[in-house]
Amino acid sequence: MIELRTGSLRAVVLPAAGGGLARFDLLRDGAAPGAAADVVPILRPAPDGVAQPLPGQLACFPLVPWSNRIAPDGFEFEGRRYRPAPTREGEPCPIHGDGWRLPWQVESRDESSAVLTLDRRNASPFAFTAHMAYTLRADTLRVTLKVTNHGAHALPFGLGLHPWMPHPEDALLRAAADGAWLSGADKLPSGHVPPPAAWDFSSAEPRPLPREGVDNAFTGWDGRAQIDWPARKLRLRIVADMDYYILYAPPGKDFFCFEPVDHPVNAFNLPGGAAANGLTVLAPGQDLWRSVTFAVEEIT
Repeated sequence: MIELRTGSLRAVVLPAAGGGLARFDLLRDGAAPGAAADVVPILRPAPDGVAQPLPGQLACFPLVPWSNRIAPDGFEFEGRRYRPAPTREGEPCPIHGDGWRLPWQVESRDESSAVLTLDRRNASPFAFTAHMAYTLRADTLRVTLKVTNHGAHALPFGLGLHPWMPHPEDALLRAAADGAWLSGADKLPSGHVPPPAAWDFSSAEPRPLPREGVDNAFTGWDGRAQIDWPARKLRLRIVADMDYYILYAPPGKDFFCFEPVDHPVNAFNLPGGAAANGLTVLAPGQDLWRSVTFAVEEIT
């Protein structure tokens, strides 16, 4: 466990648990002199007392070398058929790549930052190394991801983050998009449409999440989002160098996920091909970098 601190922010990194975050908290000063700080979770915290949380219990985990699902029969690229193996028990589709389910190594760390690495040079079909840096500065957490293709052939790669947010019943979201991918029974894209009214978060003021739930990829994102929790007097501004996000807000649950990603679900197989749907073709030895910042504000 690595605890990072700066000012009023704290992040707890678990390198062995997919390099993910166990916590990202705001530490508000106690009301009385000498009182302990009030801990306000910004992301949903992992359960207390669990040394090795499951990926779905983490506050956030990395998506590398792709995000979300690939069709069970894989994909074709430059005349070759690639079939990544399923990555989650009971799920026929390979999902979220490798980074979230494997231990990462600590390359360096100090009081407010940590750099982790993952070596998958011998993996197939994606042979790669990954670097991830967590950095706390003032009121901001910055997460930077890099993946390098170490395979024998060029392949499409993608990156993203999978943060878990608390208190969906109180959350208000603003995140512009020009379209959304509908999903079939297999949870793969079935058609691209303008955002339905219940899923349109492009207005100037953030809106509540749909009570009937949503689990879809959105296109044409400008890389900026705002999440307000009025009852907790908390605002989170997200900035990413990515053009897509996935919103997962299942009805009746105590969490939701706003995932900055650089490609939609099953982008390898969508019309137009991988590169036209956000993935980046990396020749052997080439790198892909992405970053996400989470800026925390207190609101009245």
